[in-house]
Amino acid sequence: MANDGTRPIIGVTCCVREASFANWSMNSAILPSTYTTAITRAGGTPVIIPPSENPGPLLDSIDGLVIAGGPDLDPATHGQNPDPNTGEFYPEQDASEINLLEGALERDKPMLCVCRGMQLLAVLHGGRLHQHLDSISEHEGHGGYDGVVTEHGVIAKEGSRIATLMGMQITVNSTHHQGVADAGSLTVTALAEHDGLIEGVERNALRFCLGVQWHPERIGHDILYSELVQAARG
Repeated sequence: MANDGTRPIIGVTCCVREASFANWSMNSAILPSTYTTAITRAGGTPVIIPPSENPGPLLDSIDGLVIAGGPDLDPATHGQNPDPNTGEFYPEQDASEINLLEGALERDKPMLCVCRGMQLLAVLHGGRLHQHLDSISEHEGHGGYDGVVTEHGVIAKEGSRIATLMGMQITVNSTHHQGVADAGSLTVTALAEHDGLIEGVERNALRFCLGVQWHPERIGHDILYSELVQAARG
């Protein structure tokens, strides 16, 4: 344990982007505060982890991990060339988060992977992505992206951890234009009600390894952060 167990330390990844900082514009480590607020509300202590060459040693200082949403993955991570609709991607961030995920999986460190985080988790387990959902006939018009947020229903698999926590019918938000086409060796535990897109994955043999395509911290799904923090208490 990285602390006395009462308020587990939860690492949460972030981006490095140009942003306004006081009177300057400069590269900054940035993360929506919805993540840190959700972790704090759930009883954890958030620690922001920016991309770095070797973040793995940090895992011995935290009790749980959130891989946050963010930019598109480098298509090379799942064996594809860039689609014309694929946005800007950041290989350094991909490599840093892959390093963290691999180390967390080896240590059975409780983790919640959100949006891009779920996509990266799937790729790490041999899966692949749809680079642009509107280019896929069955997923055209899946939901909002590029700053637009929509909502839709998700059906959770009976007996899954997601279903146990949230029920089998869940209303989620949609803020992504990429999606998981194949979850690899992960167990698919939730699908979009209207088009069957993969929305939730789990790795059942681990203490808490859950990925969701939506943003639970933005829609009041605090139970997922609470369960992560509880698992991190050991």
